[in-house]
Amino acid sequence: MFFAGATAVIATMLWWACFLAAGYFGHAFPAAPVPAGWAHAVFAQYGMLAPFIFGFLLTVFPRWMGQPALEWRHYVPVFIGIFGGYLLAQIGLLDLRPLLLAGIALMLAGWIAALVALGGVLARNGAKDRHALSCFCALVLGACGLAAFGAFALGAPWQFAFFAIRIGTFGLLVPIYFTVCHRMIPFFSGNAVGAGYRLFRPAWSLPALWVLLLAHLFLDLRHQQDWLWLADAPLAALFLAHWIGWQPWKCRRPGLLAALYIASAWLTIAFALYAAQSVLAWSGHGFLFARAPAHALTVGFFGSMLVAMVTRVTQGHSGRPLEMGRIPWLTFCLLQVVALIRLYAEIAPDAPRWLVVAAFGWIVAFLPWVLRSLWIYATPRADGRPG
Repeated sequence: MFFAGATAVIATMLWWACFLAAGYFGHAFPAAPVPAGWAHAVFAQYGMLAPFIFGFLLTVFPRWMGQPALEWRHYVPVFIGIFGGYLLAQIGLLDLRPLLLAGIALMLAGWIAALVALGGVLARNGAKDRHALSCFCALVLGACGLAAFGAFALGAPWQFAFFAIRIGTFGLLVPIYFTVCHRMIPFFSGNAVGAGYRLFRPAWSLPALWVLLLAHLFLDLRHQQDWLWLADAPLAALFLAHWIGWQPWKCRRPGLLAALYIASAWLTIAFALYAAQSVLAWSGHGFLFARAPAHALTVGFFGSMLVAMVTRVTQGHSGRPLEMGRIPWLTFCLLQVVALIRLYAEIAPDAPRWLVVAAFGWIVAFLPWVLRSLWIYATPRADGRPG
């Protein structure tokens, strides 16, 4: 699944970068069967990030709940569905509508297979593990979002695509990312710092997160963006409280841990921008910042946390030292620049040019990390153990 995700990191953005560049330079490019911007948002969320999510959760769900590891019959159908469907859909964006529809259908089948496998683990636990329950609820919403986009591709009204994009961000990715951070960052920090670290993992965090995210979705789907600050300002405060509670000043070493804290800082920044944007709209100053908050969240937080967390998992599960290394650091640092460029593109006089720069910047930043990761996934473990 990580191999699939690493492949999709480049494939997804290569299509988008070529589409933007063709438009900017006036060259012909195959027209997507659906609006290209919406396709970019959907397949970046459901196609590019989902394989990493499923690869991680199919591994840790049984561990979190003290159950035997899932077998190949559980995860192979997920891989075939999610990755095979993604490849078909991505090719289908080159003006090949039947492949797009087939790809979405296959992705949804893989998604449902994952829900069945993970749901079985959760049911055997009696749904007592709050982190697993939170992730599972997000995956159920994600299935609804992917199905909605499939309906849109079949001819349903545009609201179905809007629903899919918003659910993908605030119903799927934000809750899963934060839930995993809530469980793993204090665990990683405690192991690294030792006796001087105070564990901060309050039980109220996840219920509060879900209430506020559902409030955000309710307002957003009703197109009441000028009232989003009612949910987004508390969310920014929630994320800041946890970032401080996790004591980043104690966690500057090792590099893998520092990268997690730098990445998680983007979550507070993104929701502070969302809240400020909504307050300004509510007070009559217009809808400023455009998509800057969304890309602080997606490129800044999702992208940076992807590099930090996947590098740690990859190092550990391939029998390598738990260290960041030169190539992951290069990608991580370049990605911070890409995030800033993408935010600048919202206010730049020549915005289309900066959008092209940001899209190709993502590819330049990720390519060394992706190639290194693919090589690790395709070769035996460094410590000689099976895998």
